[in-house]
Amino acid sequence: MTINVLFAAGSERFDLYRPHLEQGLADAGIAANLTTDAAPDQVDYIIYAPDSTLRDFTPYTRCKAVLNLWAGVEAIVGNDTLTQPLARMVDHGLTQGMIEWVTGHTLRHHLGMDIHIHGQDGHWRSEIPAPPLAAERSVTILGLGALGAACAKALVGLGFNVSGWSNSPKTIEGVTCYHGAHQLSNALKGAEIVILLLPATPQTENTLNAETLSHLARGAVLINPGRGPLIDDAALLAALDSGQVGHATLDVFRVEPLPADDPYWAHPNVTVVPHKASETRPHTAAQVIVENIRRGQSGLPFLHLVDRTAGY
Repeated sequence: MTINVLFAAGSERFDLYRPHLEQGLADAGIAANLTTDAAPDQVDYIIYAPDSTLRDFTPYTRCKAVLNLWAGVEAIVGNDTLTQPLARMVDHGLTQGMIEWVTGHTLRHHLGMDIHIHGQDGHWRSEIPAPPLAAERSVTILGLGALGAACAKALVGLGFNVSGWSNSPKTIEGVTCYHGAHQLSNALKGAEIVILLLPATPQTENTLNAETLSHLARGAVLINPGRGPLIDDAALLAALDSGQVGHATLDVFRVEPLPADDPYWAHPNVTVVPHKASETRPHTAAQVIVENIRRGQSGLPFLHLVDRTAGY
């Protein structure tokens, strides 16, 4: 039997994903019609991106699952018409990309690279002291899901003193783990580098605000490859102006693209990155999509299902 797989993730992506998906489905022995246009009541699976024009899932009565191409699902999880199982993207390529990005920016700030990168003015800066060793640098990761846990392990491997915080209890070797709202201040206390990898939910909005930022070591660095709403922007700008936060490297924002008149662009202690921390790679993401389709066809549980009540 040939199944119908609707690619509802943008026509511009279809050309990138199609060869990888078709090859993967063929290798799995699945006869599939991969298309961007199909009668809703004939669709067996939907490959989806939250910027898709598809908003009403009601007509897709035969659909076994909606397979999200992105790790974030906040734009779709609240859709009342979506009654099919929803799987988010947990992809080793995306995870590795995030590890590399987070590690790179952590090392950038830990080693003070900016001083020399931007200081090519003929002055020999031998007076600048050597940075502490990684074990003497406290790093806190907020969010210990697949991406946060992977980044925590990588930083532990480099010798950093890593703490982590999540909503529910987690255990990661070498990481001091905190959980629950009552332990957030403990996780942030004295942190010199803070990395945000929480999902965007009503509960996580403004996790970093004037009160929580006050717990950081003075001059701390903030790195946010997670979600824009995790930060109270006015509070962060005030903390940057006061020196409580020394630098913020921001990959995500409440409004994207970031408006040209946004104060983050002009702030000397902010690095703006255009949501490029880790993108989904077609060749690795296709493997995850194909595996879930194989599971659906075999009557096995889907991987990476979203908890609708938790929002991720």
